[in-house]
Amino acid sequence: MKQNLEQAFALASPRIVSRGTTLSSTLIHASVVAVWLLLFARAFFLHGVVAWSTGIAYVIYDTVLLAFVTWKTLPLMRRAAPLEPDYDRRSLPDIGVVVASHNEAAVLPVTIAALLRQVHGPAQIVIADDGSTDHTRALLTERFGLVAPAEGKLSAPSSLHPNLFWLRMPHGGKARALNAAITVMSTDIVMTVDADTLLDDDATYAMRAAFASAPKLVAAAGLLVPVCGKSASGRVLQWFQTYEYMRNFIARFAWMRADSLLLVSGAFASFRRDALLDVGGFDPQCLVEDYELIHRLRRYSVDHGLGWDVRVVGDAHAQTDAPDNLGSFLRQRRRWFAGFLQTQYWNRDMTGNRRYGTLGMLMLPVKALDTMQPIYGLTAFGLLLAFVFGRHGAIVVSIFSVIGLKTAIDLAFYLWSVHLYRRWTGKRSGSSMGMAMLAAIAEPFTFQLLRHLGAALGWLHFLRGGRSWGVQRRTGLVARDET
Repeated sequence: MKQNLEQAFALASPRIVSRGTTLSSTLIHASVVAVWLLLFARAFFLHGVVAWSTGIAYVIYDTVLLAFVTWKTLPLMRRAAPLEPDYDRRSLPDIGVVVASHNEAAVLPVTIAALLRQVHGPAQIVIADDGSTDHTRALLTERFGLVAPAEGKLSAPSSLHPNLFWLRMPHGGKARALNAAITVMSTDIVMTVDADTLLDDDATYAMRAAFASAPKLVAAAGLLVPVCGKSASGRVLQWFQTYEYMRNFIARFAWMRADSLLLVSGAFASFRRDALLDVGGFDPQCLVEDYELIHRLRRYSVDHGLGWDVRVVGDAHAQTDAPDNLGSFLRQRRRWFAGFLQTQYWNRDMTGNRRYGTLGMLMLPVKALDTMQPIYGLTAFGLLLAFVFGRHGAIVVSIFSVIGLKTAIDLAFYLWSVHLYRRWTGKRSGSSMGMAMLAAIAEPFTFQLLRHLGAALGWLHFLRGGRSWGVQRRTGLVARDET
């Protein structure tokens, strides 16, 4: 467990690359593609609304998922108090925070300030400097009282803040910077926080309480609220992304109750340090190292009969910088989806595998369907345009009847999600019911198509073997810091 983390991961990598598939996994993934081809072909041979079978399949699948999430989130209606009990500070496990940073000097001050304000806060805050070439060095030395360490070494504690440290690394990517920090930290729990993420003052306390209450808990996600720049495009994208994030976290609660939660946002997540070391840390080869890590934690738990758990913590809140223009948004979603496909492929042997319980028999087959969901959505939209411009009036009327019904269902789910989110978190800002209704009506032909387009670009990125993240411009938290 004390071995060098990079060596541990080097030993683990061949097992990831050499994993084969199973008959059930092959059938599940192949069926998703085959059904799409069959339904698309029907558009050229059938009449009436069934000619739009691709869209009908998309609507049915999405509606079934909404029904599942609604059913699994019913317990939130009974939660009027914080999810975590009030713990004595001495009974809580120590937590350390690592902030992986590459040229993030514009946002680091507000991020570090939020960490230093934490109630019953972290024993260690490590800035894992991934070869920054901007004014990060001057910022950390002049503003935060740190002395630059040798490359690959951890600094002495800050002269101003005894729990603040600086780890300088040659530029090798976020995952390597995180892994290096984990090896030099000494706390029981490690929290990863992106340099553009601003924690609420009690966020680390909520995470510590969550781990204190659940001995089998190895990974926990906090709740994130997106913050965009103040441009016109930024305001529109923040509006849509705010409700998207709400729905996503409600869905995570549902999958948590099904013991199948796979997605924790590395921008704000916590892990048992020993578990991270056991599985080899974050994978530098993956575009979504946080998502891929949970698969390995789940696999390791089953392989060793450990019964590890992954949760979302409703009391732990943060704000994160989100894309504020079309280019940045599509680059982000391209990377997310390419990394999702990458991880799904690497772990294809788990899909349909009874050995992994509900995760293998429910969650991963759903993820297999999700690999093609944006293709179904874009195909349905393309066929709709073809029918409209082809003057197939009867078909178009039938299609819009289906779309109208789906919009009504989405509207109900939007309002349900906002209501549950309020009860779960106690937060009401940014969750207007009226604006939620407007977003539900506007989303299908605007934001949803952008998400699908980003995912389609992710398919191309994955098939080409792309490994680059692309450069993201930070505007949301910088703008807030300057006001």
